[in-house]
Amino acid sequence: MLRCMALTPGAPPWPLRGRAADAVVAGGVAVVVVAGALFALRDQRPFASADLLSWALIVVALVAVYFRRRWPVAMAALTLLACGLYYPLGEPDGTLLVTFIVGLYTAAAEGHLKAAVTLSVLALLATGFGETAGDTRHVDNAALSLVTGWIIAAVALGAVARNRQAYLREVEQRALDAERGREEEARRRATEERLRIARELHDVIGHNISLINVQAGAALHRIERDPEQAERALAAIKETSREALRELRATLGVLRQVDEAAPTEPVPGLAGMADLVAGAETTGLDVRTEIEGERRPVPPEVDLAAYRIVQEALTNVTRHARATMAVVRVRYGRDDVRLEIDDDGRGGDPGAGNGILGMGERARALGGELTAEGGGSAGGFRVRARLPLGSRGLGGVR
Repeated sequence: MLRCMALTPGAPPWPLRGRAADAVVAGGVAVVVVAGALFALRDQRPFASADLLSWALIVVALVAVYFRRRWPVAMAALTLLACGLYYPLGEPDGTLLVTFIVGLYTAAAEGHLKAAVTLSVLALLATGFGETAGDTRHVDNAALSLVTGWIIAAVALGAVARNRQAYLREVEQRALDAERGREEEARRRATEERLRIARELHDVIGHNISLINVQAGAALHRIERDPEQAERALAAIKETSREALRELRATLGVLRQVDEAAPTEPVPGLAGMADLVAGAETTGLDVRTEIEGERRPVPPEVDLAAYRIVQEALTNVTRHARATMAVVRVRYGRDDVRLEIDDDGRGGDPGAGNGILGMGERARALGGELTAEGGGSAGGFRVRARLPLGSRGLGGVR
């Protein structure tokens, strides 16, 4: 009996699926029912009294078993009706009850637990009524207890199978969600890494190439009228290109470094701001530096971000502002470092180009914030940045 019930869950535990699995299960139940009927008829004439009705009910019940997953509740009800007619009216006392047990299990396994319980109660009430209504006992106490146990077990096992299938589906869905989340996280990290590399290369190459461009223009302009000034500009180009190569090597060394502590060029920071100022001054820009608060070491990521923000701001001044003077202020606070870069140029669109965007991304990555705006009627342009020294928060470009 339990072997037959194990063949009927919603998803068969063998390679067969669909109608082929239904046919195999119906065939197995048919073997049990027909064998039981033939065993009950072994001492009787083959077609005695009610044999035709009995076999017709057997066929109806077995056909219902074949369609058990398509119409589980109807199948359970039909097998109950077939059993209700078979045992009082049929001649062979066979094992047709197996079809009803399979029907109860299937109904519960397919999610129709209330219907399965209702049919079980009806079956037990009908059996009890049949045993008490007449003077003859057709089922002894042991057999009645066994039948009751089969019915209860069929419904319980069906409910367990239903819960197990739901649990497996939930586990599978969670696995899919986790895999999807890992893929999205990998894509997000890859995107952030590409942006970080792009920012580094933009800041390293863009700043120095801009200085070289301005210095080369000055050299060409003065090469005939002031050869000495042109020579100084060419020397500045040489120094700027050397610095660009050094920073590029340092950046590529950091990007290539994975697990091992490979020797690289030192990463730039606020300590190298004097070189930035000197490079900007070779273009004719007057740069004044103001340090407020106690100058002290800061976390490397903050130090690099501050350096790059000042670098990009001065690059924008030399390339776009047509300014004669710029002021760089660095304020060391207890919990943060604040930067201000002002110039007296013509101002501009703070959202133009990738430089402002890159500075804002650097500040946000550290939980800080950055503003970039024109100086209004007074002209000029101002960049302000706040970089926290501690835990990361939320910031943005305004």
